[in-house]
Amino acid sequence: MKKQNNYLETQALTTKVPVTKVPTTKPPTTKPPVTKPPVTKPPTTKPSVLKGLTTSYTNLYSEARRRYNELLSIKNLKETALEKAPPGKIHVSKTPYGVQYFLRSDSSEKTGKYIHRSETSKIRKYLQKAYDEKILKLVASETESLKKLLSKTENIVDKLQETYSKYPQEVKELVMPIDVSDEDYAKKWIDTPYEGKAIPDYLPYFETKRKERVRSKSELNIANVLADKDIPYKYECPLQLSNGMTIYPDFTVLDVKRRRVMYWEHRGMMDDKEYARNSVQRLKTMMGDGIFIGEKLIITEETSTNPLGTNEINAIIKKFFS
Repeated sequence: MKKQNNYLETQALTTKVPVTKVPTTKPPTTKPPVTKPPVTKPPTTKPSVLKGLTTSYTNLYSEARRRYNELLSIKNLKETALEKAPPGKIHVSKTPYGVQYFLRSDSSEKTGKYIHRSETSKIRKYLQKAYDEKILKLVASETESLKKLLSKTENIVDKLQETYSKYPQEVKELVMPIDVSDEDYAKKWIDTPYEGKAIPDYLPYFETKRKERVRSKSELNIANVLADKDIPYKYECPLQLSNGMTIYPDFTVLDVKRRRVMYWEHRGMMDDKEYARNSVQRLKTMMGDGIFIGEKLIITEETSTNPLGTNEINAIIKKFFS
């Protein structure tokens, strides 16, 4: 009997009692209410004549005027060339054996005199003549079209610019124009203050007609010629590049007619190796920021034995600012 009880106790100990799990219920998650930040309007600033200025209309007119003058130059050039051209016309015939050339005394002639291909100089003159005659007709047609456009547009452009320019200064401060006169455009640019690069006292003293101190005699000459021609400029105005670097171009010049800014770098000691090396590196830095020679950048150079002349300065100004 005792053995049986032990057996039963053993069975009770080894038999697993099924465990019933109580299901756990997670408390419902409630998202916190989204609060939108209050909308604050940006502070209003006074309108700027230069920022946001729409000048496409004027630029189109200026480009048409530039093209018209360009066509007049081409017209005069081709008319002069045709006056010197030999008489007769050339006829070009394509054959299985190549191109053949025939000289006709007038347009009614059907065949013409054969010109041997060895007579290159003669063929070239007549081909150039034929080309110039075609170009002259096309130029005359475009010139006439532009002339009509300019005659109808010029007064409108003037009125667009004068509308703003005739307002009192108090009104100008409150109006955002689409275009302004050259005088207002230049004045706004000039009146924008800037802090130039300090010039050490130990350097030679050169003072421009505008009572500015510059670093060299050549820079003095450049500044004075620009001033004499009423071309707005700033001496050593800071220019911040896209990489965060700030440089000080010798002259920042405003091309009023084309509404663009150009930079004029004068390299005055190119016979100094260290100076020349730094100048080349500076040029590369400016090119890396999209400032290229002939587009936004003017470079003049000199050595101790070959200084920059006034004639050269005048020629550069005529090229870029006339």
